[in-house]
Amino acid sequence: MKRVMIVGQPGAGKSTLARALGQRTGLPVVHIDCIHWQPGWVERDRASKIALMRAEEERDAWIIEGGLSATWDTRLARADTVIVPEFPTWLRLWRVVKRRIEYAGGQTRPDLPPDCPERFDAAFLRWIWDTRHSNRLRNRALIARAAPRRTCLLTGPRAVRRFLRDLDSGGFAGQ
Repeated sequence: MKRVMIVGQPGAGKSTLARALGQRTGLPVVHIDCIHWQPGWVERDRASKIALMRAEEERDAWIIEGGLSATWDTRLARADTVIVPEFPTWLRLWRVVKRRIEYAGGQTRPDLPPDCPERFDAAFLRWIWDTRHSNRLRNRALIARAAPRRTCLLTGPRAVRRFLRDLDSGGFAGQ
């Protein structure tokens, strides 16, 4: 495992999983939210985001977590492992609400640039709900395209714990 691509829907634990993998493997972790956003929730333009991603993808080793589907093909071409945490919608919504509470008071999550305090609005929750089926299908299609790379579909917190336990014991071989 040298180049790991993690994609999933909001609240599925991509960032947490990436940090855990980074700690276990020593691989550098790239959070796409840090590419998408600049400090103060200033969005980068599309060309800049893609250029920054291409530079990260060219590195010898990485764990890249997050969307930016415009770079999926090139990221997938370099990845040796693809992981998709896929949790039930109710759990992801709960995690997003919980995250908002946890980082209340202007705190910035560790997977965001500085001065990006946690935000929460109805539009984001609605987007999570509205895209729950289409994003699931898109992520599943990515796994299908990933062959013969190692792939792992993690369908809940228990599956994530099992995956990390297997990794710790040297038993992860992927699907």
